[in-house]
Amino acid sequence: MVRKYQLYLIEDEFAAHYFGRERLFYQLFQEHQKADGDLKFITKKQISYITKRVEALKIHQLIQKQLGRIKGFKAVHGAYSIELSGKLSTAKLEVFQELITVEAGGSYEAETAFFEVLRKCETSFLALDLEHQRYGWLKPIKERKFI
Repeated sequence: MVRKYQLYLIEDEFAAHYFGRERLFYQLFQEHQKADGDLKFITKKQISYITKRVEALKIHQLIQKQLGRIKGFKAVHGAYSIELSGKLSTAKLEVFQELITVEAGGSYEAETAFFEVLRKCETSFLALDLEHQRYGWLKPIKERKFI
């Protein structure tokens, strides 16, 4: 079974405000995927409002620095792939301006390697697996303490 993730950087204020209600983000992205016409246009505007652009250069540098020496890591045409444990765990990552995509198969080892690097880079990455209705923060947001 192939797992496909879309990773979006959520603006900090929205990430904090909707902490614990991540399902609302998931529903918006799911609705956008199914929508057409006016609704597609509206959901696209909502998504651009709550998301930040991905700092592609920073991500590329970090991935190469952190994973470049791992056996089974490859960089081809700006996309990265990892094959671990003799292809028992595979993942491919691509960086775009609006999002990062990860496709993974087998055990979770390879995708976890990518996720660990991204977690260190930004605090508000939301990962969505629309096909299997799974979603969550790469780095759990601690609830802010108001004293």
